[in-house]
Amino acid sequence: MPRIRLIHWKKSEAAEHVQTLNTAGHKVEHDEQFRPALMKQWRESPPDAFVIDLSRLPSHGREIAVALRQSPATRAVPIVFCGGEREKVAALSALLPDAAYCDLAKLPSTLKKALVSPPKNPVRPTAMMDRYQSRTTAEKLGIKEGTSVAVVNAPRDVERVLGTLPRDAKLLETEIPDPEARVHLCFVHRPDELDPLLSLFRNSAVQSKLWIAWRKGGKAAAGDVTEFLVRNHALDLGLVDYKICSINEVWTAMLFARKR
Repeated sequence: MPRIRLIHWKKSEAAEHVQTLNTAGHKVEHDEQFRPALMKQWRESPPDAFVIDLSRLPSHGREIAVALRQSPATRAVPIVFCGGEREKVAALSALLPDAAYCDLAKLPSTLKKALVSPPKNPVRPTAMMDRYQSRTTAEKLGIKEGTSVAVVNAPRDVERVLGTLPRDAKLLETEIPDPEARVHLCFVHRPDELDPLLSLFRNSAVQSKLWIAWRKGGKAAAGDVTEFLVRNHALDLGLVDYKICSINEVWTAMLFARKR
């Protein structure tokens, strides 16, 4: 019985996919929330195929697929993308032409073909972090000419951290949301800051870019702020991440939107 890893971001909707795959004779593995530890698990024991739903958070599905192609252990495992908007599916098809694409009704037949004919020379797209290496920090964060950037809990060297800004862009240090700001950049120094900060700024994700930044190299066992901690606190408050970037050698930031 083939092992199929389903990647879907909404449990109630994933149930239909699980039933479809089970009926087709597959053993389905599914986690509603992605954790970095899953990638390690997949490398150590790859499934027979990945099914990635694109109806929700398609950018997440895209980056997971790209990450799978970076590792020799998962590179040749068939990837089947299911659903999604036509424009986004077309863009993804250009990035990963050797993956399979279908709607839910055709998932069993498409998956059957993918299992029989896995990619022989899998396309290996550039990893997300490498795509942005040549860009300035301001470009990564979406700071443009004339942009007002609300900075929260900023480190003392925040100007050095952000580097050169575009013309007429300005930093506004604040403790509350700024309706004039097109970018909110919130630095988190301790785990206990996450809930109050995200609660206060969650609505800023509607009218502006909402970035949450934390120090690199943190360990959960040591009580540090980590990517997993930031993502899960945000999810609890109705926020979903759709981009991550390295600000400098010390700070990483994640971009959030309100969950639809």
